[in-house]
Amino acid sequence: MTELVICLVLQGAKAITCGENVLHYGAGSYFVASVEVPVFGRISEASLQKPFLGVGFSFDARNIADLLIEMPDVHDPEFLCGLGVSPTDPQLEEAFLRMMRLLDRPNEISVMAPMIEREILFRLLRGPQGAKLRQIAQIDGRQSQVRRALAWIRENFTESFKVEDLARMTGMSASVFHRHFKAATTMTPIQYQKRFRLHEARRLLLETPGDAARVAFAVGYESASQFSREYGRLFGLPPARDASRLRAKPVAPVTSDASDDAVTSFGRAI
Repeated sequence: MTELVICLVLQGAKAITCGENVLHYGAGSYFVASVEVPVFGRISEASLQKPFLGVGFSFDARNIADLLIEMPDVHDPEFLCGLGVSPTDPQLEEAFLRMMRLLDRPNEISVMAPMIEREILFRLLRGPQGAKLRQIAQIDGRQSQVRRALAWIRENFTESFKVEDLARMTGMSASVFHRHFKAATTMTPIQYQKRFRLHEARRLLLETPGDAARVAFAVGYESASQFSREYGRLFGLPPARDASRLRAKPVAPVTSDASDDAVTSFGRAI
């Protein structure tokens, strides 16, 4: 699941698949997500000599809203995709560099990190992906209304629903809601629920190995055979075989040091 996040690539390249769309981004570009959608992420360029390196942090819509008060109004496109990639610029890179240098000065993080984060958000708002950030900062913005529907689907993913009910929840007509939802997520509401169910099923199979049929019913499917077909179509293998393959993968050791707490103070490495 994506979250409200920006990722700046320093070396190598990555591909993000959302629905039928694929976004490619590498060194000299950044990725922005302004909606919570299930995606596949794949490192597309890396080597032992030049491993993939990126840095990112989650942002708060309230901080963006505070900035918008001091910035001029901008007329944005009506229908926006919630994921985007753009080339970076020297000012944005320099702000990220100053943020990362705080890892070596943890006693400065509490004062300096909020100021640098404000600068990063300011530069993003003025960049080609600024419309996405402006939309989520507006309570009555279409992106915020779509995110409200997304949250409901995730919290009630085992339940059936009517698109008209979701539209009513967001204050839009069914046709307008459907267009904004599809633009933001690249999926219809039903496709989003199905994709979320399958990702949740995969998580359950990995955490508590067991009967695939039991997992199918737990995530809202009424037919185990239909679940197995759709799972295999999405992940490439039937549920049990896919889970066994993933559990057999070696896990790289994780190292930590005193700066770990500092990282979580202003963001997280990706």
